[in-house]
Amino acid sequence: MGQELRELQKKSGAILTEDGNIIESFGNDSQGFKNAYDHVVICDRSHWGLLQLTGEDRLRFLHNQTTNNINSLNPGQLSDTVFVNSTGRTLDLVTAYLTEDSIILLVSPNRRQFLYEWMDRYIFPMDKVEIRDISDQNAIFTIIGNQATKSLKNWDTANQTITKLSPKTHDFVTINDEKIIIGYDTGLKVPGYTLIVPENQAKTVWEPLINLGIMPIGDRVWEQLRIKQGRPYPDQELTEDYNPLEAGLWSTISFDKGCYIGQETIARLNTYQGVKQRLWGVKLNQLVTAGSTVTVDDNKVGTLTSCTAIEDEFIGLAYVKTKAGGEGLNVTIGDAKGELIAVTFLTHEYYKPD
Repeated sequence: MGQELRELQKKSGAILTEDGNIIESFGNDSQGFKNAYDHVVICDRSHWGLLQLTGEDRLRFLHNQTTNNINSLNPGQLSDTVFVNSTGRTLDLVTAYLTEDSIILLVSPNRRQFLYEWMDRYIFPMDKVEIRDISDQNAIFTIIGNQATKSLKNWDTANQTITKLSPKTHDFVTINDEKIIIGYDTGLKVPGYTLIVPENQAKTVWEPLINLGIMPIGDRVWEQLRIKQGRPYPDQELTEDYNPLEAGLWSTISFDKGCYIGQETIARLNTYQGVKQRLWGVKLNQLVTAGSTVTVDDNKVGTLTSCTAIEDEFIGLAYVKTKAGGEGLNVTIGDAKGELIAVTFLTHEYYKPD
C-alpha cells in the first residue's frame, strides 16, 4: 500500500499489524461498530485479493467453477458466488464484478494465491481465459452504514454515479484519468459501497472521504461485523469440512444452472434434504476459543468456529447438527453457556423447483 496513504491513515490513529499490511484498529472500535449501523464508516480492505479474468470464455469459465449463475449476469452487475471442490466443500465466498471486458473477483485475503492456482489448473489449452492477480495494483475501500449513500452524494467526484446505482450493481468514475469501480455492496448485510481504486489514486480517494466525516474503522471492527451478521470466512467457517448449504450460503447457489465443480453433491443434498449440520450464530455469556466443542446434555453436537466480544456482548458462529435443533437451542461450549440465534447473512431454506 502507498506510503502516502499509510501516513495519512496513521494521522487518523491507524494501528497496523507488524508487517504493515493490515489496519487492526483506529482506536475507535466501540463507536466504529455503532456507526457501521447507525451512520457511516470506511474500512480499508486492501489486504483482500483481486483476481481478474479476461478472454472471451471468461463467463463460461467462472460459471463452471462456482455455484452461482454467472452466465446470467451483464456488465455493470456484481454477484456473490462460492468456489467449491469436487465433493462440494467450500473454498471461498467471493464477489464477482462484471465489466465490459473482464470479471474482477474480490476474494478473501487468505485465498488469493490458492484461488489463482486453483483456477489456473482448470484452464485448458483451447480455453480463451487469462487470470491476473491485480491485488497489488489496487486499493479496496468499503463504505458501510445507513448514511453511506447520503455521505457519498456529498462527494463531488461520485455523486451522479451514486444516484444511478442500485444494489448489486457497479459503475466507474474517473479521477486523474484513472478508472475507479464503485459497487453498491459491502460484503455484509449492511448498506454501502465498495471502491476498487488504482493504488496510485488511493490517497486521492481516501482523503476527501475522511474529510466528509466518514469514520475509518480497522479490521477488528470488520471481524465483529462479519461474526455478528454470520458471514463465513475461510479457515474458520469455510473449509473442506463443510459445504455451502451447511454454511447457509443458499442465496449464492443456482439450482437451475448446468454442471459445475461440486454440483452433483450440492444438488443431491438439496433434493434429499440431506444437510446434517448448519451454521448458526451463538449468543454466549463469555468468550470461548474457536475450535471448542458444542455440547447439549454432555453430547457433542457441533463446533465453534469464530467468537468475538462486542462491548458486553459475546457472539460466536458454530456448526451444529441439524437433528440437535436450531434457533433457540441452549448449548454449552467449554465453560460458557449459549443460545443458538439466527444471523442476517445466512439462510437455511431448501430450494424447491417451480
